[in-house]
Amino acid sequence: MSEISTIENGKVKLALSISAEDFRKALDSAYRRLSGKYPLPGFRKGKVPRRVIEATYGKNIFWDNEFDALIDRKYSDAIQEHGLTPELPPEVTFTKVSEEEGVELDVFVVLHPTVELGQYKGIEVPMREYNVTDEDVEKELDRRRHEMARLVAVERPIEEGDTVKFDFAGFIDGEAFEGGSAKNYSMVIGSHQFIPGFEEQMVGMVIGEERDVNVTFPEDYHAENLAGKPAVFKVKVHEVSVEELPEADDDFAADTSDFDTIAELCADIRRGLEEQAEKDKAAAFESAVLQKAIGNAKIDMHPDIISAEAHEELHSLEEQLKSIGADIEGYAQYMGITSEELHKRYHDMADSQLRARYVIQAIIDAEKLEPTDADYERSIRSYAEKQNDWDEAKIEEQLKPENRTRYAQAALYEAVVRLLKENASIVNKEEA
Repeated sequence: MSEISTIENGKVKLALSISAEDFRKALDSAYRRLSGKYPLPGFRKGKVPRRVIEATYGKNIFWDNEFDALIDRKYSDAIQEHGLTPELPPEVTFTKVSEEEGVELDVFVVLHPTVELGQYKGIEVPMREYNVTDEDVEKELDRRRHEMARLVAVERPIEEGDTVKFDFAGFIDGEAFEGGSAKNYSMVIGSHQFIPGFEEQMVGMVIGEERDVNVTFPEDYHAENLAGKPAVFKVKVHEVSVEELPEADDDFAADTSDFDTIAELCADIRRGLEEQAEKDKAAAFESAVLQKAIGNAKIDMHPDIISAEAHEELHSLEEQLKSIGADIEGYAQYMGITSEELHKRYHDMADSQLRARYVIQAIIDAEKLEPTDADYERSIRSYAEKQNDWDEAKIEEQLKPENRTRYAQAALYEAVVRLLKENASIVNKEEA
């Protein structure tokens, strides 16, 4: 028997006890099995008295597998007795350890979150209808023209949009700083590659001109040693170029596509944009339905579960960074945030992921869902898109019943999404 008490919402304490007889049996069993590993002068191997070994190597030397197994059995019996579902490994605290009086221990158990599903069928999602316009087609055509543009050197003062090749060297309080200089650096003026104010001060410069550009690094700049500090950059211009765009005509269509005329190319661009718009709409609908179902549910989840998930994700990140000679602090600096902000970001991400996971599982349980062949196919094809060497033959091989069991969880997710979408609707359509 064991006593249970709630110490926090979602966390309980089990008071367990092991009799003195069971404790002694466990220690004696460990002694018989392990005593030969602890030789002492004057004793034959395996014949050193237990008390002598404990006095030499430590009182707890025989708290070994037998005793661990004994605790595990007591713990398992208590879990079954009280109908508990642990979510994390238990924390154990011993309150009494005595061969004469036995062992008493407290086991702290974080329980599996409880989920009270809200509305997940009949969800209404307000979305705006979007129709591809002539302007959209024109923008995509212009993007393609820019891809095929060539740079032409000009000899005039720099203007917004020009591509400039220049040298720069940065100084703070008259001292050069690391990473603050470059030769023949190329940049489009107005692209905002540099800190605010830098590119604007280059407008009007001509080839060969040298100028001091005075700026102040932003307070939230990723390099803490530069953040908020005024700096002077000595700049010298070498080249000024402008984009020369090809004409949007039949020649352009023939040179850059399978079409002979610009009209055919524009029609194909429109078809592509319409297909992408439908995909975006479907993805937005799926995401909105899922997020509403998650948001409508009430989840009682102990904070330790979120912390454990965040810790695991951060540990994985840390191992990846180690493999390239980096660390968490450096990564946070690269991201332009503090280590504390990075940890909070991962904590929030873990919270969202866990809530989604538990709600999805609750829907699976409530609906007794089983994935269909189509669910398996979608999950496998989704996985295949992330691989570099999967052809159709590889996908067909994975679709065979004997191979697809590894995708069962992903297929169940697809089954949940399918259920939600089939029972949801789009409302309040508006013209974009």
